[in-house]
Parts: sequence; structure tokens; C-alpha cells
Amino acid sequence: MISNEKIINLYSDSFKLMKNVLVIGSTGQIGSELTMKIRREVPGSTVVAGYIPGAEPKGELLESGPAEIADVRDAAGLAAIVDKYQIDTVYNLAALLSAVAERKPLLAWDIQMNGLLNILEIAREKNCAVFTPSSIGSFGPETPHVGTPQDTIQRPRSMYGVTKVATELLSDYYHHKYGVDTRSVRFPGLISYTTLPGGGTTDYAVEVYYSAVKREEFVCPIAPGTYMDMMYMPDALHAAIQLMEADPARLKHRNSFNIASMSFEPEELFTKIREYIPDLRVRYEVDPVRQAIATSWPDSMDDSCAREEWDWKPTYNLDSMTRDMLFHLREKLGK
Repeated sequence: MISNEKIINLYSDSFKLMKNVLVIGSTGQIGSELTMKIRREVPGSTVVAGYIPGAEPKGELLESGPAEIADVRDAAGLAAIVDKYQIDTVYNLAALLSAVAERKPLLAWDIQMNGLLNILEIAREKNCAVFTPSSIGSFGPETPHVGTPQDTIQRPRSMYGVTKVATELLSDYYHHKYGVDTRSVRFPGLISYTTLPGGGTTDYAVEVYYSAVKREEFVCPIAPGTYMDMMYMPDALHAAIQLMEADPARLKHRNSFNIASMSFEPEELFTKIREYIPDLRVRYEVDPVRQAIATSWPDSMDDSCAREEWDWKPTYNLDSMTRDMLFHLREKLGK
């Protein structure tokens, strides 16, 4: 296994492959951090913060680089941005998260499928690489739940999951049919202190840290004993960049790679937080919609293909993530 130090050096050498980048959904949970990370780590590059009206970038995100309205449903507008900045890589992060998508299934399909088709057509015409993340939501109740294989049955029962499976298939189609450089990962639940949760099934694992630091009672919408894969945001950003910089000759899979970091159920998370904030108070009010989605998802994924094909390796576990989350949230909230 290649060392972390060597991986970092390889990143520096290979970043020349990704110079003019469009991040669609740049003000969202992943996009706000990914945009800034690429801007910081790719000197001399152009990283365009794509957003939709009503979700404009602010502060450092706005001041540190160009920003453009980038609605995935507006193909002409996207093509104009690609031409204006000579974009070579698109990170397509436009999506409704799982619980929101169940309330608005038609809108979810429009954004996640019709929007993706627009992006792939532009990429085909203008020779762009495309990263469109998939999710643990792409699996369903018939999928093996423990050590979920890279290649296995995917029959989700949520609109979010259906669009993620279709995303994987359509992205692979454009690669095999037209040679478009499409790549993606199946993100677990993502935990971050920077951006507030946006309606995902795994959001409880972010919200409880806020409640702990604020000394407020936390109402948990997920039942005890419900295991789900989770990942700290720094590892997720690392994976998104590392995969797009990977040698394509090594990739046997493309859309999408399982990546894993940690798996826990609510009580394990609460116990860990109580090691640092002993007076954390929790009660359960299980949300049947979110619980049904969570129950259908894997308990843990096998990410051996990502490790073998592009040297994926997470940095954080539950303890190191908890310490870092609490440190940054205390600083952010002034507690």
C-alpha cells in the first residue's frame, strides 16, 4: 500500500490534469467545502462556484474565485460557462437529499436525471470529465447489508436511490458509448461542522453534535440499532479529488466506487460524544420515512475495489472525528 506521504506528493504532481473546474452546487454541504479545497490546493487553476438563485455564494467562497449561475436544467447556460472558462472537469453536486426527494419526487428526478443528461451531453461535446456522486442510497433491502460488495443487486425503494442507480448507469453509458471520462463514488452519510444538514437520512449524526455543544436535548429520528456507513467530510473531499486525479488505466470500475470509513448506530455515536460531553441528553422520536430509508441501506460497505484501483484510504474514525467536530463546533458556536 502506498504511503500517505507519497499519495500527497502524487496529488501535487497530477493536479495539472484538473485545471479549470466547475463545481455545480457549490453552496451545498459538499460543494462549499470542495470548491475551497480545490482552490487552495491547485494554485493557478480556475474553480468556478456554480450556484442557483437563492443559494448565492458568500464570504470567502464568493471572494476567492469566479461564481456563475449554474442550473443543471439549463443546458445552454451550462454550456456557456464551460466555454467561458474552458472547463475540463465538472463536479455535479446538484441533488435533493433523500428525505427531501421523497417529498418532491418529480423535482428530484428533474434535477438528478434530466440535469445529469444535460451535463453529460455537454461533456461529450466539449471533452470534460464529470464527477457525479452516488450514495449508499443506491442500494435497497435485497442488497447484502454487511460488507456490501462493490458489484451487487441495487433495487432501492426511494426516489433518491432510484436516481442514484440511474446516475451510475447513465454515467457508465456515456463513458462506454462516447468515451466521456465519468467517475464517481458512493458516499456514505457525511458529517461536517461547516455546513448545516440539508434533509438527508443520515443528518442526525451531524445534528447531535450541535445539540451536544449547545447543551440542548437531541431528538433522534433514527431508531437505536440502525447501522449506517458514515464519513467525515475531510475524507469525502479527499476521495472526490483523489478519484478524479487517479490514473484511468487502473480503473476497472468507474460509476460508482464503494468508499467506507466507519459504521455505527445512534447509541454508539451518543456514547462516544458522552466521553467528551457527559451530559448529552437524547430522546427518540423515530421518523417513519427516514427510518424506512435507513433500514433499506447497508450497515457497512466493502470498499476494497477503491483501495486497490486508486489507493483509497480514510483518515478519520469515530473517535478522531468526534474530537475534531466538537473542537470546531465549540469554536464556531462560541461555546
